[in-house]
Amino acid sequence: MKKKVLKVLSGIILIVIVGLIGFVVYINIQMNKLPGMTFEESFAYTLKDNKNAVVTIGIYKNGESSYEVYGKDGQKLEKEPHVYEIGSLTKTMTAALIARAVNEGRISLEARIDEYLSLPHDKAYPTIHQLLTHTSGYKGYYCKLPMIGNFFMGRNSFYGIKDSMILYKLSSKNVSGKKERFEYSNFGYAVLGLVLENIYGKEYTELLNNYLKKDLGLVGTQVSEGKGDLKNYWDWQAGDAYISAGAVISNIDDMLSYLKMQIDEAGEFAECHKALEKIDKVNGQHQKMGIRTDEIGMAWILDTYNGFIWHNGGTGNFEAYLAFHPNSKTGIVILSNLKPSERIPASLYGIKLLQELVNSK
Repeated sequence: MKKKVLKVLSGIILIVIVGLIGFVVYINIQMNKLPGMTFEESFAYTLKDNKNAVVTIGIYKNGESSYEVYGKDGQKLEKEPHVYEIGSLTKTMTAALIARAVNEGRISLEARIDEYLSLPHDKAYPTIHQLLTHTSGYKGYYCKLPMIGNFFMGRNSFYGIKDSMILYKLSSKNVSGKKERFEYSNFGYAVLGLVLENIYGKEYTELLNNYLKKDLGLVGTQVSEGKGDLKNYWDWQAGDAYISAGAVISNIDDMLSYLKMQIDEAGEFAECHKALEKIDKVNGQHQKMGIRTDEIGMAWILDTYNGFIWHNGGTGNFEAYLAFHPNSKTGIVILSNLKPSERIPASLYGIKLLQELVNSK
């Protein structure tokens, strides 16, 4: 009897393994086709038979903004400014607050963070510049007990990570204090949020919401409260430290306005777009597909080969991508309620769309 059970289990395991290998091979075949696909082809593949898709694509060209909303099989839906999580595009807003603080004389880019945070004096710390450009030596994040609990509860990984935990890690973590290789760091932008809180004496959520609504006029953009007209938004607790790395929600009207501000280099955004560091950690597969990461400014990624500036964002169930070509004053925004891992990511078909728009007459 035991031998029969073992044979059955072995057979099931073998079938699963073969299935997984087949799936991986299929995905690789599809991804290898991607460099030769047009925007229309890659977008159609992403939405094919996808009954839950609500993807909004905005375009700014020749001084005018427009958008369309797409659903299953690329079918056009009613034009509505749906509420999306924009994930790491939040970092561009945190960087803008830092740029404003620099202009006000509150921060120096080359100052170490212990000038603004109460930290032990026996350790080396990175500069504001290094945090902005992901060259601080800090990892993407550091595992804390709440993250483990969040995983089993099906929550946002960063839910419940408080300022005190970030400060403790800063106090116990040794870095060189010198510029390190580029390593994308949510933790680094959580630290920048702490710096902003300390120099302004206000919680980050209040700072950012005021900036977005009062200074930029983005009335539909704010730190998420876990709700909107779509489904599966991340939950956050008030005062969570990683809010400054990826907790903003927005809609296409506001994001097209935000795109125009970038193209016009309004206010502090001109400073944000200037190259601060070369990126020496290049993803060859991404470059093969047209996504270049040559340099970085204040959060913004610079594709110097094509003359594009861009940033993307992804949460558990949403994607966002904003990219523009300053010379032709052309740009795009993609807001999607699809998981970043679902078929073709927005960044990949988004860059194709921008290239086609810039190259069209």
